[in-house]
Amino acid sequence: MPERVMFTPAALDEPWGQHILARVQSLNLPIEELPRNRLTGLRGEDERETYNIAKRTLAVVTAPPSHFKLSPIPPSADWQFHIAEGCPGHCQYCYLAGSLSGPPVIRTYANLPQILENLAVYERPGQVTTYEVSCYTDPLGIEHLTGSLTECIRYFGTRTDAHLRWVSKFSAVDGLLDLPHNGRTRCRMSVNAAPISGKFEGGTASVASRLAALRQLALPRERGGGGYPVGLVIAPIMPIDDWQMHYSRLFDSISEALDMDCDLTFELISHRFTPGSKEVLQTWYPQSKLDMDEAKRSVKRNKFGGVKYVYDTGTMKAMKRFFEDEIQRRYPDAEILYWT
Repeated sequence: MPERVMFTPAALDEPWGQHILARVQSLNLPIEELPRNRLTGLRGEDERETYNIAKRTLAVVTAPPSHFKLSPIPPSADWQFHIAEGCPGHCQYCYLAGSLSGPPVIRTYANLPQILENLAVYERPGQVTTYEVSCYTDPLGIEHLTGSLTECIRYFGTRTDAHLRWVSKFSAVDGLLDLPHNGRTRCRMSVNAAPISGKFEGGTASVASRLAALRQLALPRERGGGGYPVGLVIAPIMPIDDWQMHYSRLFDSISEALDMDCDLTFELISHRFTPGSKEVLQTWYPQSKLDMDEAKRSVKRNKFGGVKYVYDTGTMKAMKRFFEDEIQRRYPDAEILYWT
């Protein structure tokens, strides 16, 4: 629950902005109607205080014109689109660090109908086009405030050749179970080994709660579930002490939760960081024990010259082999979408 919710004038002019306003009012949260379409009052005396102020704030704004030109997002999906930016979680390895500029305030977009209408421009007749909606936010973490994920699922349920993908570290899925998704939304949970999730994923639901939520989403309708295609994103994978044992225990928990036939995928992402994200994360979490020692990593460059620090080749091969073998042995019908 945010400590304050800010609305820009443009957001209040939108019908969906009024929908969000009604939801926030029903929760008796403090509301500020801003005089201009500009967010102010988010900075503290230092970066840590700025982080704390921003993370406790929900800003209801309109998506800028640049958001209507979509970017490809392989290997996760064909395209990414955004219903919000920023996340209420406090993960010390946060992938958004360095990606979004300014204080990490959670922005949600009041012009959602226009955002959804724009997606049809990118569809290919006769081919399935996939869209990722959780690149810059955790949509389930703010769903009780916005209702925007529900609206997206309903929209994709009406499309023939378009599929939606979202991922979360939260667990409040009851409101999604009865939606007319028509199998065109894949719901995924991000999970990790206990020493990593327990130490580095503050403010999120427990892995056990996430897996219980995924079970509810995957269960057939006749058994009280949502009947969705589901997936697991294991990230960020780290070669901590006894990592094979800890990840085997994670797979045991997954097997207990998903003890039924279901449409299941896996996405496997090893930990990496950039010089920019490391700098931001160290201001957000100055006491963090997250290992970001460049001397222990290999350098990976993209086609634009950008640098990422990844694990060395031997470590990556060992982890990849372990995860692929475990998944193929335990879940022979599941698909591994990618390892990175």
